[in-house]
Amino acid sequence: MLSYDELTRPERELWDAFPEGRRVCLRPSTSDVNGPTASPEWAPEHAVRAAVIAALLLGANDERAGAVSALHLTGARITGLLDLSGADVGHTLWFEDCLLDEAVRLRGTTTRTVRIRNSRLPGIDARLARIEGALDLRNTTLEGGSLSLINARVAGELTLTDARISGPEEWAVFAGGLVMEGAVFAKRLTTRGGFRIPGAQLPGGLFLQGARLENPGGTALAAGHVVASTVDCSQGFTAQGSVRLRGARIEDLLTFEGARLNGDGTALVGTAMHVGNFDFRTAAPPSGAVDLRSAHATWCQDGERSWPKDVFLEGFTYDSIRFGDAASGEGATREDEVADRLAWVRRNPGYAPQPYEQLASRYRQIGHDGDARRVLLAKQRHRRRTLHAAGRLWGHLLDVTVGYGYRPWLAGVWLLALTLLGTLVFRAHSPSPMKPGEGAPFQPFVYTLDLLVPIGGLGHRTAWYWTDGVSQWLAYVLIAAGWMLTTAVVAGMTRTLNRN
Repeated sequence: MLSYDELTRPERELWDAFPEGRRVCLRPSTSDVNGPTASPEWAPEHAVRAAVIAALLLGANDERAGAVSALHLTGARITGLLDLSGADVGHTLWFEDCLLDEAVRLRGTTTRTVRIRNSRLPGIDARLARIEGALDLRNTTLEGGSLSLINARVAGELTLTDARISGPEEWAVFAGGLVMEGAVFAKRLTTRGGFRIPGAQLPGGLFLQGARLENPGGTALAAGHVVASTVDCSQGFTAQGSVRLRGARIEDLLTFEGARLNGDGTALVGTAMHVGNFDFRTAAPPSGAVDLRSAHATWCQDGERSWPKDVFLEGFTYDSIRFGDAASGEGATREDEVADRLAWVRRNPGYAPQPYEQLASRYRQIGHDGDARRVLLAKQRHRRRTLHAAGRLWGHLLDVTVGYGYRPWLAGVWLLALTLLGTLVFRAHSPSPMKPGEGAPFQPFVYTLDLLVPIGGLGHRTAWYWTDGVSQWLAYVLIAAGWMLTTAVVAGMTRTLNRN
């Protein structure tokens, strides 16, 4: 147990100020305004033992009536280990412009607001902690150690704005299972190591504008199964490593506007995530693939040049989607927009019908049936490349003649062309009558129509026969073409009437 007589002058000053919550400033005259500097300039009159701080926070100095006790220390060097693990701390802890020799341990601690601003320390272990207030680490450097908030609960905000964290291994921030009642502000955060926060509950959102998370060859941001209102990775956010949001539930906004995703292999993993507003207008195409399989976005806004070579889109659904960059803005036609969107769908490796069907469904919903048919025609052409030789040949025939049924007007063009061909050929080579001297004279135009129209009849086909083999084969071709082309015309009309 510490006695007052054993305390140094700065420790006594802190001891006396604690019951009234007064700030004690021990800042060295040579300290940097942007943070504490190294040891030679930290004279003994600027040092406070961690044991003294722990004793005060645990009730060593009785509170004064009419005052709120708090520990507010500025410009001090804190020596020794500050270990409050498992303690119930009822006071605010505030370090500013301080240098801590060892990491702070708050494992399983229940405490009020903790502010460590503009300071330097080896790390913070606050796993399982219950912070009934805010955790404020703005402009603080954690060097050689990580920030651990595994399964912690914070009633207020977590602020990591302008902080710098260099983890000893792969992860700089461990916050799996973190439960926040406020927001996480990590603007311009810099890490050497990944930011790991899987399964966290963030009703106030995660704000990483301008942050730089560096874990080359690994994961820069691991936020799988996060439940959040907003995840904002914009305004120059940079990930040197992959961003993983598998199974995340983001109610409002997920944005990468102006971000740079430099992960190897797969830059963004968003499989099975559900997002309200998905903004993917990145500053440049990600260096690796983007995986959106089985994801859903209520509204999706992207840039034509935001996507990498490979985008896994199978199962990705959206209620609305549009380009939001200048390249597809004013002056762009619908033809250009559909072509660009088809190029986006074709970034999916291999053939998958669902991305085409999803895009066509979106066009139908907004009344652009022609664009929907264009998308479905592109789907058939893509599928054709996966077929064997005979299937590809048949596909080319369907494409040229009827556009796979999505261009029924082609069938009408072919019918007119075949009618003209048959009329000219049959006018030059007349058939023989089945019953000489009976019936009307031979009419090549009527006879050609009778061959092409598969239903009903005009009476010419059965009244004449051919001795010329070439003309006979032409008649067979016209009959077969008539069946196929007429069926395509009927199917096209039916689709139009049904607005499919």
